[in-house]
Order: sequence, then structure tokens, then C-alpha cells
Amino acid sequence: MKRWLVAAVSAVVLTAGWLLGAAAPAGESAPAGVYDVQERYVDAGGVMIYTVSFGQGPPLVILHGGPGASHDYFLPYLLPLARTNRLVFIDERGSGKSEQLEDVSKYTVEAMVEDVEAVRKALGLGTMNLLGHSFGGVLAQAYAFRYQDHLTHLVLCSTFHSTKALNEVFRRMKAAMSPELRKRIDALEAAGLFGHGKPYESNRYPNDYMAAAWGEGYFPYLYQNHPDPNYNPAANGAMSWDLYREMWGSHGEFVIDGNLASVEYADRLPTIRVPTLITVGDHDESDPSIAREMHARIPGSRLVVLPKSGHMTFVDQPTLFNAAVNGFLHAATN
Repeated sequence: MKRWLVAAVSAVVLTAGWLLGAAAPAGESAPAGVYDVQERYVDAGGVMIYTVSFGQGPPLVILHGGPGASHDYFLPYLLPLARTNRLVFIDERGSGKSEQLEDVSKYTVEAMVEDVEAVRKALGLGTMNLLGHSFGGVLAQAYAFRYQDHLTHLVLCSTFHSTKALNEVFRRMKAAMSPELRKRIDALEAAGLFGHGKPYESNRYPNDYMAAAWGEGYFPYLYQNHPDPNYNPAANGAMSWDLYREMWGSHGEFVIDGNLASVEYADRLPTIRVPTLITVGDHDESDPSIAREMHARIPGSRLVVLPKSGHMTFVDQPTLFNAAVNGFLHAATN
């Protein structure tokens, strides 16, 4: 894999280029139906941010959830969008292939906004479309508050604008569980979720809690129409735990009490003037009531509620999801 350094707009970009199929000779474009894929590292104010991009058309920057997951869960479901958009996936600071930080206090929404802006400048994206899913939608909103002039369209997917509102959804979710499951989860949370088991297990949730919370508790709100047959709650544990605990908190899946508790954007949503699409599943973990509130507060926004869908709308309804996003982004040409 060839690597080279590029200096661009006060950021250093470490670029690794590769092509699906045979590589096109230097200076020549790829043949029709073949997409160049570029992996790049952007030095965003001293933090190395991983990006991967491919496709043709205006840039669509895509922000993942978690916090602390990676862009991987979008693929292959968003691939059809590459036919009409240059997809730019970012692994947020501390996540995926991006740099992890020793000082966890630097894991903030505000710092991540500046990372996204550094990527936009370094890759020469100009004005761009921005899509955020789950926590990525929180980050996308925060970016819009600061850098709205750099956006053409904003797409907010299965996300939230108020931690208080989402915590209330979690309270209702827990109350709707079977008494047996709720008792199990409550007991595990009361015992503390970290520092248990063998040394290699002590800095993440216990496996029993992952199974109870992410499996039995969350699963009906993640998938509906097309549950992922490979879904494994324990596999979700392969993420950036230092980041997750700093931002989400350390007291379990049904309360956010880390620094994301400061996310209360209701009064700021009316300042978003860029064309905005809000998508949500009808059985979403980020309850449709939250999406409706966001829709009511963002002037001129569109709301699409995807049927028979949980939080992973693009898995449950990939055709409907991609059509909604692409139709919105290219409405003037459709």
C-alpha cells in the first residue's frame, strides 16, 4: 500500500490510496463502475483522524454513533449512495482507526466538531452534505451550529437533541421490560459495571450485562424488519471504552450521565437554516417523539419515519433509507 504525506490547509494528511479491482494508471480515471477508495489520516490539531472516501458526486460526510464505535457498521448498507455522492466516512477521535487520547477530558462534542472541520478543510471538500447517525447526529447538529455556512444539506438519523429527553425514553424502555429482565439489569448496575471478572475483563461491561442490556433490552429497538443474524451483544464491547465512559457515563445503558449530559439543543435548533432531513425508525431506540420534536423546531425540515424499523434503519429498510437520503440530497435533479 503506497503512503505519502500531503500538507493541506494547515493540516497534515497521511494518504493511503487503493482501488477495488485493478489499479488505474497514474493520471487516468477509473473505468466506469469502478470506484477509487482513498484512506487518509488528517492531523486535526494534533489528533490523527482516519477517513475513507469513495464514490462520485458532491461530498457526503458521514458520522458514526457510539460514541466510540466506528464507521464500519454503515457498510455495506450505504454503498448505493456512492453512485451519486462522494462518501467520506470519519472515525471520530478515539474511535475505530483514529488516534486514542490519554487525556479523556479531550473527548467532547466540541472537540469533535473541530475535527470534522479540519477534515473538510484538509480534503478540500468545500461546502458539503453532512449525515450523522445516533451520537453522530448529535455531532452533526453541533457542527451545524458552528459551521452552518459550510453545509449544503444536513441529515440527522435516529438521533437526539436532548439528553434529558433520551433518558426519559430509556426510563420508559426499562419500565416496559419483563420484571425478570429488569431485575437482572438493576442488580448488575447496582453492583457496579466495571472492575469485575478477570483483569482483561475489568475495564468493560460484564458479559452478562452486555447480553441483558444490548441483547434482550435493546434488541427490539435496534432491529425490526431485518434483524442482523450476526448481531452479537458481546461484539459491541469491542469499542473505545475510555471514550464511552467519559461521554456516555459509567452507570449503564439506560442513563446518560457522562459529558453528553450537556447536550440540550432544543433552543438552538431553530437557528439551523440549512435544508435538513430527519429520519427515524418507528421502533427506534431514539424514540420517534424525539425526531418529531426536532422536526418541529428546525425550520423547513423534513421528517421520514421508516416502517418496521429500529435504530438501524438502514439495515431494516436499506432501500427506503437510501432513497430518502438520496432523494433529499438531489431533489433539484430528480
